[in-house]
Amino acid sequence: MYRFLLTPRWLAAFALTVVAAVVMVMLGNWQLRRYHERTDINNRIDSANSVQAVPITSILAAPAAAGTPGAAPGKSLAWTKVTATGRFDPSHEIQARGRTVDGEVGFEIVTPLILDDGTAVLVDRGWVPAGEGGALAAPVAPAAPSGQVTVVGQLHLSESRPAAVERRDGRLDTRRLSIPRLAGELPFPVYGAYVLLREQTPAADPAFAPIPISHEDAWQNGGYAVQWWLFAVMAFVLFGWQARREAHGFDADDADGRQKPAERVTPVPKAEKPLDRVAAADQRRAEKSGERA
Repeated sequence: MYRFLLTPRWLAAFALTVVAAVVMVMLGNWQLRRYHERTDINNRIDSANSVQAVPITSILAAPAAAGTPGAAPGKSLAWTKVTATGRFDPSHEIQARGRTVDGEVGFEIVTPLILDDGTAVLVDRGWVPAGEGGALAAPVAPAAPSGQVTVVGQLHLSESRPAAVERRDGRLDTRRLSIPRLAGELPFPVYGAYVLLREQTPAADPAFAPIPISHEDAWQNGGYAVQWWLFAVMAFVLFGWQARREAHGFDADDADGRQKPAERVTPVPKAEKPLDRVAAADQRRAEKSGERA
């Protein structure tokens, strides 16, 4: 009954089904990896207050030359709790404009922290509102403390879509905190990620608002993974359904999927060909001769 499955048409359909299912399973596996990756990020965000900070120099590659960034860390290190000790360099302070906290637009103030070996870590000291002239007006930010400072914070990866860097209001001004772009404006080697300040010794100025960290939507990726796997199963179900219809001779026009009974065809009697005038006369004579006999 199912020998037709060995025909070229059905073999090609089966091969296409297998390829489609494999692609869908791979897409589901990729979404599952994204789910685990984002879950790990959320766990690091949530556990920041309870875990011990590690020296930033122990997990990031040191930058090699002035004006160049160190190697960018992978997402597996995003939001890791780190610590560093050095001296702030306010002469190369950076302000990131257009930053919103609690619905208000202002600036994030980022100050290089120069370590003992001459390398620098960019430290986002927090958010301050814009000045009275509007969202782009120069902010009033507390000065960085002098002397040796120890900071504790969470590792922030370099932001994508680099923006231009210019000097304004006595600081380097930019829209995006792109480490490669900023490193070219600084006279010392810079680590490949920056730090969102959470604790500082001596204590940070309370005028700064801490930068909020948003959680990743991991469950969305988990849902997509299950969705792709179900599509893979449905591809085989559809193939089997079509094969069964073919095997049982189902009519594609039959909406309820049942086989239509064969319709009995009543033969139409063949119409007699009308006789011409001479033949009709001969037939009448023959009939009369038969009656007399």
